[in-house]
Amino acid sequence: MAAGDLPPTEEATAAAAAVEEQEQEDLIEIVEEGSGRLDIARYVDHVRDLSAGAIATFEGTTRDHFAGRRVVELRYEAYAAMARRVLASILREARSRHALRRLAVAHRLGPVPAGEASVFVAASATHRADAMEACRYVIDELKASVPIWKKEVYDDGEVWKENREFLDRHSGAAAPAPAPAPAPAAKAKKGGCCGSKVRVQEA
Repeated sequence: MAAGDLPPTEEATAAAAAVEEQEQEDLIEIVEEGSGRLDIARYVDHVRDLSAGAIATFEGTTRDHFAGRRVVELRYEAYAAMARRVLASILREARSRHALRRLAVAHRLGPVPAGEASVFVAASATHRADAMEACRYVIDELKASVPIWKKEVYDDGEVWKENREFLDRHSGAAAPAPAPAPAPAAKAKKGGCCGSKVRVQEA
């Protein structure tokens, strides 16, 4: 055996330990109501790594209008403990799909006024493609599977909303095998991570 080589079992154990160490460095935050704005700079600094050539980020903010109505704020509620567990699973899957250095994800609870951030994702990698694709994967999966609920508050009422990604995932109408990819124009219309909103209940 060449110097420095490890038996297969020891090599696998070392690789698993390295992955676990990276996962422990990932940052997951569910920011409770009253804690203020998301600390964007801290999340970006967390994923900085000397071996990373790229940092990709996604910042989801409250816009001031929807369907011709003025939006005052969004209000978020969550099953926080479960949300953290699901987010940890999403980050593990992102690591299995892409060559990443560090990851950070944070979601704010309570009221989020127009113009402020409710969710932030950051990913660093040696190459930009991995960072960018992982960032998109994390936000798409967050919207589809994390138990966080949103109410949109207007100046003339309020509505609970569900993300299209969540409904597509949990409707039960999808076939077991994935359908053929839609044409580019159709995919763009759906909007990916920022797909159309669905009205659930109006107060």
